[in-house]
Amino acid sequence: MKKNSLKRAAALFALLALCCVLFAACGQGTSEEAAEAQTAEASGAETAALPDGVYSAKFDTDSSMFGLNEVKNGRGVLTVADGEMTIHITLKSKNFLNLFYGTAEDAAKDGASLLEPTVDDVTYPDGITEEVYGFDVPVPYLDETFSCAAIGKKGVWYDHQVSVSDPQPMTADGEYTMEVSLEGGTGRASVASPAKVTVKDGAYMAEIVWSSPNYDYMIVDGVRYEPVTTEPTSVFVIPIVPDTEMAVSADTVAMSQPHLIDYTLCFDGSTLR
Repeated sequence: MKKNSLKRAAALFALLALCCVLFAACGQGTSEEAAEAQTAEASGAETAALPDGVYSAKFDTDSSMFGLNEVKNGRGVLTVADGEMTIHITLKSKNFLNLFYGTAEDAAKDGASLLEPTVDDVTYPDGITEEVYGFDVPVPYLDETFSCAAIGKKGVWYDHQVSVSDPQPMTADGEYTMEVSLEGGTGRASVASPAKVTVKDGAYMAEIVWSSPNYDYMIVDGVRYEPVTTEPTSVFVIPIVPDTEMAVSADTVAMSQPHLIDYTLCFDGSTLR
């Protein structure tokens, strides 16, 4: 009787141990599945398609040669239709003949579907106009890099990594005003506020009216801008990004020698009128 009781107890103990192992495994699987679902949900939230519409969006590349025209201030026009995203970018010249959504290796294959250029008119701050090439580039997702190959006049395909981010609903083309603040320098200089702002294809250009006639050039994002007038004060037309602290420099000849002074401009997008 004792032997049978011991056998039954051992069998019961083994059965209980097996149940514990199975329960733990099931619990771990459920936990892992929940974690995976949560990760997928978070990832999906980050890459969720925008509502259909037209946006201004930042376009970044891995090469200064393959970049946007200076008047576009680093931004293109992002169109969303039926969940599909395409960004129109305006380049610096007509030097890039075609683009390809993918790698240079695939672009060189027979039958590759190349992106054909559009002819875009750009007007620079000094009033000079120029024809350059633009392209409509498919956008698979936001905030992450993807491949976009380019071919120039030498007939060689080059790989580039690009990304699209910061989509903002487009402001209709037109002329507006916007409040602007100035910091830096000695504190004696000022700029007129509100400033005149022109919007075209999502790009903002602002008229900067200084309190002094002695500024002979400005530097914005590495680009030099000449004054459109110095009478009665120095006036410049420069690209801007609303609601961003913009580091700019302005050269003054009011002192015994010219001095390039650093300033910060900030345009309040909520005051656009």
